[in-house]
Amino acid sequence: MFNYTNKLIQSWKEEVSPRLSPLLSLIWVGGFLISAFSVWGFFQIAERVFSEQTTELDTAILQRIYELHTPLLNQIMTGITFLGNGSTLIFISCIVMIFLLLSRKFASAFTLVIVTSGGIGLNVWLKNIFSRVRPALWERVVDAASYSFPSGHAMVSLVVYGFIGYLLIANFRSWSSGILFFTTLLILAIGFSRLYLGVHWPTDIIAGYAAGLVWLISCIVSTEILQFLFARKNQEAVSD
Repeated sequence: MFNYTNKLIQSWKEEVSPRLSPLLSLIWVGGFLISAFSVWGFFQIAERVFSEQTTELDTAILQRIYELHTPLLNQIMTGITFLGNGSTLIFISCIVMIFLLLSRKFASAFTLVIVTSGGIGLNVWLKNIFSRVRPALWERVVDAASYSFPSGHAMVSLVVYGFIGYLLIANFRSWSSGILFFTTLLILAIGFSRLYLGVHWPTDIIAGYAAGLVWLISCIVSTEILQFLFARKNQEAVSD
């Protein structure tokens, strides 16, 4: 038993640890710090929202945004917000998942399913817990029936588009800056569209991004580990 334990420890040091240690130091530690800060930020916002400390500021921001309204911007923002609808995100996730499966990227495909379904489920759960009523400062251009906090469009679009952006960067590293820029721009545009359309308070959007970031980082770390395990299994199969 003692010899077997020594062999396992030696195997870890020689084969697993050298590959996994950089991953743990870069992604796990960095991801943990960002996640911890996001969790702290989310609950700080939630505390202030439900003690009504943000009502005045939320209302003032929305009223300023309302001054930007034009018929053309109404159409543009309606189109942008469509990209963050749950049905749209599920459809895009299915298309990307099929492509990943055809490319034999099984770990990424599996994680994308978890990313999308988990993000939507987590958002519904949080909405039902906090049960915040949506703003009604003007006649809405689009309908929104569920609770307001945190924003599902902000949270789930960050998770889905953020994960797809991560996959693109992993495969096209020379384009990483452009991918990161356009992914961030799309996510921020979707969040702003919800404010423009008057269906969310600003603190809903910020909280949605905070919660989404925690889930996104968790999924990215899981993908890195799964890819490592799949690669190791394939390597062992070839050597055998």
